[in-house]
Amino acid sequence: MTDYQVNFRELKSRVGVDDVAYALGYRLDRKAGVGKYIELVLGDNLNRRDTIIVSNRRDKAAQTFFRRDGSKGDVVTLIRENLNSFNVSGKDDWQKVAKVMARFANMPEPEYKEDREYVKSSTVSHIFDESRYEIKPVDPKRIPRIFSQRGISDESVRHLAPFMSLIRDTRNENFDGFNIGFPYTESAESGIKGYEIRGLGGYKSKAAGTNSSSAAWVADLSGGKSYLVKSVFFFESAFDAIAFYQMNKAQLNSNIALVSIGGTFSDRQITGTMDRFPNARAFDCFDNDVAGRVYGLRMMALVENFPIKISKTDSGLKVEAKGKSFEVDPERSITSQVGDNISIRYKIGQWTPPKSFKDWNDCLMNKPMEISLAPNKGDRDNKLTERRNSSMKL
Repeated sequence: MTDYQVNFRELKSRVGVDDVAYALGYRLDRKAGVGKYIELVLGDNLNRRDTIIVSNRRDKAAQTFFRRDGSKGDVVTLIRENLNSFNVSGKDDWQKVAKVMARFANMPEPEYKEDREYVKSSTVSHIFDESRYEIKPVDPKRIPRIFSQRGISDESVRHLAPFMSLIRDTRNENFDGFNIGFPYTESAESGIKGYEIRGLGGYKSKAAGTNSSSAAWVADLSGGKSYLVKSVFFFESAFDAIAFYQMNKAQLNSNIALVSIGGTFSDRQITGTMDRFPNARAFDCFDNDVAGRVYGLRMMALVENFPIKISKTDSGLKVEAKGKSFEVDPERSITSQVGDNISIRYKIGQWTPPKSFKDWNDCLMNKPMEISLAPNKGDRDNKLTERRNSSMKL
């Protein structure tokens, strides 16, 4: 069966619901309070895709979660709900969950004899049916207004038009129009593996069957000369990538690639993309929130090729790597902080949005955040003083 017996109890003592949730992109909702229970939210305030309430935040072995619709579970439940987000193989869910938990616990993954046969029989886990969709190019003379609403100029759209399409779902009975589609590919020769889709009114989705495990939106500005690409910039959405390009193009040349992982981080999206550009350096351009910092740390570990374990603390993020344990402040550059503790090569850079903005598109639209990532001691003391002073007023 396995090279060693899988001990789920031991794994659960090392891996909490919060560890997995943060890796999936959930963020802490501080407005809900931080006490016996914490609320973790997936998505932004305008488009909350999920909210889970986690108990026993200081005791990983006892951590459970529930939703207001009545559903509940533990870390195993959360992993099983999101197995497609993790690059693992196995003949059943339990084998896959064991591998995911071992990875989070920084322990050797259990190896199953069936793995080799399983991988052979299921090399493609997502099947995108292009015939379901009507696809057409973006007309440079009739640019959809969604771009201007996002602060994106006609010039930027025209320049990046080869990497986007208009897409209509022929099976959607509620909407018969076209949205913007950003095609996902695994390599320059792989063909389209799905689409990241954006529409008016904040609509966001992915085409049915999109491979978000090993494919991503890649805009190679080198004209297909991938060996010339020197910098690969990773974002959580294609709109962020375009906004970054528009704001910084004076500093950029054509030897770059813009990449969107579509909000769901997968190891193979990173490693597969970097395999396409063997002479390039990866840049973390992810969002200015805790999830974005976790993505940046995970990408660093993949590019630099070392195991890493990341967990949330009251003051920031705890990192365990290369036999060391240290904390990272989400407000500061992670590359310099990690470099102060362990040796890393020069394979990753960080070009995140200015700290007052959540992402590059918000920066382009001049929509600053109201709340910082993690209040420092000075912020907490100032707020406490304000509350005390206000309580003294008559």
